Amino acid sequence: MPRHEEALAAAGPSGATSAPPEARRGSDYAELSRQVKQAGLLERRRWSYAWRIAIAVALLAAGWAAFAAVGDSWWQLAVAAFLGVMFTQIGFLGHDAGHRQISGSRRASRILGVLLGNLGIGLSYGWWVDKHNRHHVHPNTEGADPDIAMRVLAFTETQARNSRGWARVMFRYQAYLFFPMLIGEAFSVHVASVRSLASRDRGTRPAEAALLGIHFVGYLTAVFLVLSPLKAVVFILVQQGVFGVYLGAAFAPNHKGMPILGPADRSDFLRRQVLTSRNVRGGWLTDIALGGLNYQIEHHLFPSMPRTALRRAQPLIMEYCRQLGLPYCQASLVGSYAQALRHLAIVGRSSGSSRPAAVLPADLL
Repeated sequence: MPRHEEALAAAGPSGATSAPPEARRGSDYAELSRQVKQAGLLERRRWSYAWRIAIAVALLAAGWAAFAAVGDSWWQLAVAAFLGVMFTQIGFLGHDAGHRQISGSRRASRILGVLLGNLGIGLSYGWWVDKHNRHHVHPNTEGADPDIAMRVLAFTETQARNSRGWARVMFRYQAYLFFPMLIGEAFSVHVASVRSLASRDRGTRPAEAALLGIHFVGYLTAVFLVLSPLKAVVFILVQQGVFGVYLGAAFAPNHKGMPILGPADRSDFLRRQVLTSRNVRGGWLTDIALGGLNYQIEHHLFPSMPRTALRRAQPLIMEYCRQLGLPYCQASLVGSYAQALRHLAIVGRSSGSSRPAAVLPADLL
């Protein structure tokens, strides 16, 4: 298995991704892990995932069948929007495969991941696993979490104050630009996937590259074969735009607006994961719409926990945090976006300035 996936695969008996030594020697996290295992919450739900994957793949295939049936028509924009939604749902399943929520086998998880990611939606599974592992180990940590090291967004005052040129303008208005920028998120991950695979030549990279190539060639051939050039371009923009906005909007509530940890932070595993994560309140529809990512605290504490067990784990983990006096952050979906945008606005106001921005309101933390 490639080294960049070892962090994900090295889950201990608790299923925590790369939990630090102190989390394994006997700690608050070890006690929580014991309770979670005793409740059977880490057991694989293979049949549950089997029907989820079958339904998602069937709907994706139905979308492409509708595309072929509709033909050269502007009604294809509705098909494009539907396919954008389904690409994101397939992406959620790839995310679960990457965390070995579906199967404990590295090989089976990887095969499933490249089929769903590389072939299904044009996203490199290997590139994503590498990036996502680093995020899980060091969530919201300066200099370590790639998710807060973007060129187009500033998450800390230091990033904003050190900005120059176009970045200063972008950061200044980033709260207003955030959702519009998500329109290009799908194109961004496609480019990152290609660049990543082009720079690697070990292990199963050729297979990943081949499947990614099949996806792009098949996608573009189908679109330009069925549609006129203008309709084809608009179809791609709509389909990939919906995919990008949905994908970005699903991940946005998780950590944005939560505390940023400095490089010298020495918080233990449990506190680092809980304090930097936010849950989104909601019912079964929210669970489906956000692919289980609405239980971000539970997911970060136990990345290999199957999606269907996260809701059951929430009361146990919430109560445990209460006993420890540890803040357990939850918000509505709209409220989570408001908190994230407020944080981006506050940070953005310090762009190009030597003075610190206003302190975040206590209710955001």
